[in-house]
Amino acid sequence: MDSCALRLSYPFILSNKNNINTLSLLNTTFNHNSLSSNSRRWFKLGSIRSSNTHNKVKDFDEAAFEAQRIALDAEAREAMAEASNEEDDPKAWKWVIRKRIWKAMEAHNFAQNPRPVHHRIPNFVGASSAAEKMRGLDVFRVAQCVKVNPDSPQKQVRFLTLSDGKKLLTPQPRLRTGFFSVLESNMLTLDTIKEACTSVGVAKHGRPIGLDEKIKVDLIVIGSVAVNPKTGARLGKGEGFAELEYGMLRYMGAIDDSTPVATSVHDCQLVDDIPVEKLLIHDVPVDIICTPTQVIFTQTSIPKPQGIYWDKLSPEKLGQIRILRELKNRIEQETGQKLPTGPSEKLPPTARRGRKS
Repeated sequence: MDSCALRLSYPFILSNKNNINTLSLLNTTFNHNSLSSNSRRWFKLGSIRSSNTHNKVKDFDEAAFEAQRIALDAEAREAMAEASNEEDDPKAWKWVIRKRIWKAMEAHNFAQNPRPVHHRIPNFVGASSAAEKMRGLDVFRVAQCVKVNPDSPQKQVRFLTLSDGKKLLTPQPRLRTGFFSVLESNMLTLDTIKEACTSVGVAKHGRPIGLDEKIKVDLIVIGSVAVNPKTGARLGKGEGFAELEYGMLRYMGAIDDSTPVATSVHDCQLVDDIPVEKLLIHDVPVDIICTPTQVIFTQTSIPKPQGIYWDKLSPEKLGQIRILRELKNRIEQETGQKLPTGPSEKLPPTARRGRKS
């Protein structure tokens, strides 16, 4: 069967009877006129994978990858828990808000697995409804490439991005295994599109990219622990990866000030006590907030970061992320000047890693 693109709704099956490829939808013969425009999706059928892609999936050790991911996530959360108790931390006010939100979500059962939600971008009841509200936005509808964070509450956003025929750009968790991966529906089968929305699926089916990739991102979706609907001020879980990812995309020319930034949260994560004057220059504000019940356009006046602020980046953090070291070395070679380094930070024992080249 030659590769061809069709818009269709699901569930459906692709059968091959008497060597004739037939598309069946809900046990009836497929008729494109039976589909409403809202229920159609783009998939590429019968595409033949390259041998490299086939071998990559065949050789992928899913159990080992998942075991390592879970172990590293647990260590990272433990490290954040220790950091959140530092009384002399100038960012201690952020931890007060984060802990309040996490506690409330668990107490009122607004949280969904993985639980407990402490020290995570919290998954929440109604996350799929919030994703559908995002899908209804004009900025999502016209976007050709959407960058979405890899956390659980944005899983449905990643699925809708792919099922609507868009290019999905997603970071590898905590940037520890590389940089970004690109996924497109024509890289996937009907059976693997849902799997591709998970960390394991990204590792199996995604195409890793580097700093030289020529890509234009039309919409950024980031996870949040708390967000102010009036100012667009946002708090993540405290590791700073959303800011680093944003800064590197700025360096690549993939985004600019006009690229909209959206987040999806539970209504209980809307707060009014994030002081704008205490935000740092690298903190990323959001333009759009989608909850299960509403869409909010913040009209934020908070400036967006212009890149990586090396004077704010500690040598310990730099030592943890290979792609950042590569970028720093590249800029220093291009400019002939040594970039500044931020003040040293005391990392909790579980976060201390031997530097890998």
